[in-house]
Amino acid sequence: MTYSQKIRSFVADLQFTVELPPGIEVMHPFTEAETRRVGQLFYDKFYNDDNPRYCIIGINPGRFGGGVTGIPFTDPIRLKKECGIENSWPFKQELSSVFVYDMINAFGGPAAFYKKLYFTSVSLLGFTKEGKNLNYYDDKLLAERIIPFAVDCFKAQIAWGLDTSVAFCLGEGKNYKFMRNLNEAYKLFDRIVPLSHPRFIMQYKLKTKDDYINKYLQEFSQLQ
Repeated sequence: MTYSQKIRSFVADLQFTVELPPGIEVMHPFTEAETRRVGQLFYDKFYNDDNPRYCIIGINPGRFGGGVTGIPFTDPIRLKKECGIENSWPFKQELSSVFVYDMINAFGGPAAFYKKLYFTSVSLLGFTKEGKNLNYYDDKLLAERIIPFAVDCFKAQIAWGLDTSVAFCLGEGKNYKFMRNLNEAYKLFDRIVPLSHPRFIMQYKLKTKDDYINKYLQEFSQLQ
């Protein structure tokens, strides 16, 4: 099976049985027909082979990006303009997606980038509270309850043949701490390298964005 087939089969069967704390809702875009259609086009375009990839691990999808499209760090605008995939969603921008595709283009473009790297998240499904994005680690109970779900998802993805010698964690604070502890307990990757999160960069370090892009590229240039 190709990576595309493995990814699409995995998300199609993704079950979320976590009991959510009060007031928190889960975003499960993979149940939507448009998300499945777009996912097939995207993964067949960029992952239609069995070459090993390295993981880049985010927090959880946001409601204007992966929480809609099902493609991590890819909002409807970048999906069309950068990936060449038409979609029916409103063209709402997600800041993380803007940085990610600026970085991808500096890498050499989507085809070159996705041939070597694969985006995932600690939680493949996103969360909202009172209609706003919620990071899993911002609710202590949620962070505890998603551990089995996160571990099962990582193990399933690693079984595709992902290269586990190194993984990259987006977020040098809470997300990295959580992922480091998870990795120590379950031995998922040999090494995890933290990188500043795209949203942090876009929100607080925009003037030095190119420096952060160069940092990403420097880390990725060491991959085999």
